[in-house]
Amino acid sequence: MSAEHGFAPGPDFERRAEIDLSAIRDNVKRVIELAAPATVMAVLKADAYGHGVLPVAAAALKAGAGWLGFAHISEALVVRDAGITAPTLAWLHTTDAPFAEAIARNIDLGVSGWELDYIAAAAKQAERPARVHLKIDTGLGRNGCPPAQWERLLGAAAAYQEEGLLRVVGVFTHLAVADEPDRGETDQQLDVFRDAVSLAEDAGFDLEVRHAANTPAILSRPDAHFDLVRLGLGMYGLSPFADQSSQELGLRPAMRLVARVANVKKVPAGQGVSYGLTYRTDEETWLALIPMGYGDGVPRSAVEGPVLIDGRKLLSRGRIAMDQFVVDLGQVSDPTSLVGTEAVLFGGDGPSADEWAAAAHTINYEIVTRISPRVPRLYVEGSWGPKDA
Repeated sequence: MSAEHGFAPGPDFERRAEIDLSAIRDNVKRVIELAAPATVMAVLKADAYGHGVLPVAAAALKAGAGWLGFAHISEALVVRDAGITAPTLAWLHTTDAPFAEAIARNIDLGVSGWELDYIAAAAKQAERPARVHLKIDTGLGRNGCPPAQWERLLGAAAAYQEEGLLRVVGVFTHLAVADEPDRGETDQQLDVFRDAVSLAEDAGFDLEVRHAANTPAILSRPDAHFDLVRLGLGMYGLSPFADQSSQELGLRPAMRLVARVANVKKVPAGQGVSYGLTYRTDEETWLALIPMGYGDGVPRSAVEGPVLIDGRKLLSRGRIAMDQFVVDLGQVSDPTSLVGTEAVLFGGDGPSADEWAAAAHTINYEIVTRISPRVPRLYVEGSWGPKDA
């Protein structure tokens, strides 16, 4: 085990998120096979979905990813500061975004419309042309240029390209319901995207990459692969589909969230548990205290979140507090020996992030991404899963 790339846990490892880098590499290799000949972009936004951007970036590139993707320029600059020079795209900006620094550091920029003027001005400041990917809103309704304004954006981009201030190297979009493969909106979005690409090519742009597929589309829509696919959730070994598990998709979850039991005590029947006393014990029982809470990213909204303690899957009881929550152990023969025992919230041989997502009425994306910096990241190599072949 190593904490070389992240927070170093204390000597007792009282709580930690173990990140299996061999799982990251295996997942990337799996998707490279599925997406070929398209190149894989490893999406590392939000500190690599809570897994730690620099170790995950290194693992993804080692496994064969060709691009890195981020929401914000500030996130992309972290990998540049670490000496990582792989092709990199950032796509979500405000008027205060450090465009000039991005251009100087060879970070490609997503453009939905208004950014074009800011990026051109920044390119003058940086004294080098920007590399831009024009984004078409094909139906998601968030970022991206509306189809009715697409030709105007192409014209403005062509004028700036003629001035030598930028080069349009890509066109991309984002899919709204690819995690529901039976819905027809994805077909509609891809039709709009193909039309937008054709218009860009007719306008004279020599595109290097066309990209639309997120993890669910990588796994279910080969017709969405184009030149580049953006691998987010699947790189971390989680399934984007409600009816298919990670294992069924050939993916391995990379995060294992663990804490040590902080206290065990016997309580009578009718004992209230945690704030609001929303849970009371049915009978005399033993309660275990887990030193993790919503300050660590465990969702406060979770009800009956699963925890593996001493080989038994148990449930959280009462409200999750900022630093801790309670598990009802029931009747156990030697309860005090459980103090200091590992409690696995999810990952490895424990419950899954999907189970916690169900308990909190959210999605597995949020469960792993929200694990806070207070939880040390410990980087391992297959210590609780199959090692690389």
